[in-house]
Amino acid sequence: MKILKSILLLLVTLSTAYGQVPDKNSIDQIITLSQSESHLRFLASDELRGRDTGSPEINIAARYIAESFRKSGLKPLPGADGFFQHMNLIQSYPPADGRLTLGDTSFQQGKELLVMRGAGVDLNTEIIFANYGLAEDLKGLNLKGKILVVKAGSESERDPRQFLGLIKTKQELAKDKGAVAVVELYNSPNIPWPMLINFFNKPQLIIDEGGKDELPYLWLQDAKNEQLVGFKEKKIKKASLVISDLVKKPLPSKNVLGMVEGTDAKLKNEYLLLSAHYDHVGVAQSNNPNDSIFNGARDNAVGTVAVLNAASVLGKNPPRRSVIFAAWTAEEKGLLGSAYYADHPLIPLNQTIYNLNIDGAGYNDTTLITVIGLQRTSAEEHIIEAARQYGLTATSDPAPEQGLFDRSDNVNFARKGIPAPTYSTGFTAFDQEIMKYYHQVADEPDGLNFNYLLKYFRSYALTATKIANDENRPFWTSGDKYEEAGKKLYHQ
Repeated sequence: MKILKSILLLLVTLSTAYGQVPDKNSIDQIITLSQSESHLRFLASDELRGRDTGSPEINIAARYIAESFRKSGLKPLPGADGFFQHMNLIQSYPPADGRLTLGDTSFQQGKELLVMRGAGVDLNTEIIFANYGLAEDLKGLNLKGKILVVKAGSESERDPRQFLGLIKTKQELAKDKGAVAVVELYNSPNIPWPMLINFFNKPQLIIDEGGKDELPYLWLQDAKNEQLVGFKEKKIKKASLVISDLVKKPLPSKNVLGMVEGTDAKLKNEYLLLSAHYDHVGVAQSNNPNDSIFNGARDNAVGTVAVLNAASVLGKNPPRRSVIFAAWTAEEKGLLGSAYYADHPLIPLNQTIYNLNIDGAGYNDTTLITVIGLQRTSAEEHIIEAARQYGLTATSDPAPEQGLFDRSDNVNFARKGIPAPTYSTGFTAFDQEIMKYYHQVADEPDGLNFNYLLKYFRSYALTATKIANDENRPFWTSGDKYEEAGKKLYHQ
């Protein structure tokens, strides 16, 4: 009898360590301070030189993440190259010459005009104005051989960062209708035109669409809506557009992906996506004459380590649902890695029921977890409870005017309909403490509060566990702007 009891005790112990749903106690044993700090100090080290997309150093980071996934017991996704999803990016250089002429007025590239995408052209043709240039605006229009002029954004998306997210959609719609170029009228005061010139009139990274992005797409400054009025009243009917050929160079990159299969016969066909971007901005001149490496500890080595830690918990203790673990490339270049996966998913998007993304500029309150979109999904209770168990308070977006929900990788999944908040470290405002580190060379591991981060990492893993084991699928709260996309995706 004593031997039998000993065997049973041993089996219980082993099942607790491997294969059972992890609770707070087991998470605390698996996610340790030393391992977390080791991950973070490597990813944000000087040797990785800021993990710039396309650099040799970011490939080292990718390999490190992949081998960490392997060590945690994760498996590659179907269709991936091991733990990698390769993609071709293009370094596109501004045209030497770009001119749009409307009547007697010419607009120059780098002054009143920005060529955002496309190839060189020499056009003299008709113009058609079509509101925002979205599908409903183009119905019944004959755009063959014509230049399409549109307003920036949409009725619901009025932030310049959201304008960028719609370029591809508008470009493809215009091309399908036979247009030869798109001119978008930029009039937002949120980001001044000189700032856009400074940022976009230089080499940019874009996803190689195999020629699909050759249709020229331009932004035209229209701060006082003078051009808009002219187009609306059809005072301008023709235009000439000359763009010299753009120099383009290929730049291979990759997402790092792994998965664990769920234990429930039914729920394992549903996937929770845990994600963070692993790139940063590399090496450049800074405000510190003695340092040029932008290490990116807060942004976003912290997020990457959270995903690695969650993988170590769930890799050997699978939950009921399956889980995808993702480290995105090229977030700093325009959310490109996540955009590529969203358009080329290795698991069908309608099986991906939630995305708990991580990104952030840093923290100024170590009692909080700040969740961008906390109240926008029905998983709110799980997030709040997991934070509470670690003595933290989950709070919602403190700066809604910044449009943070639509400025990180989560938005590429939200647009498809997948509920997708961003799980950030605690901040209450974009104050001096945040800006001291955000995209600065000062963002190094030595300035981090690792005791706070340990609670943050553990609460993230516990949140993921709760969502992955809940019988009920999370969804958007009623009335959310992405609710309809979710209903369409999941056939509700």
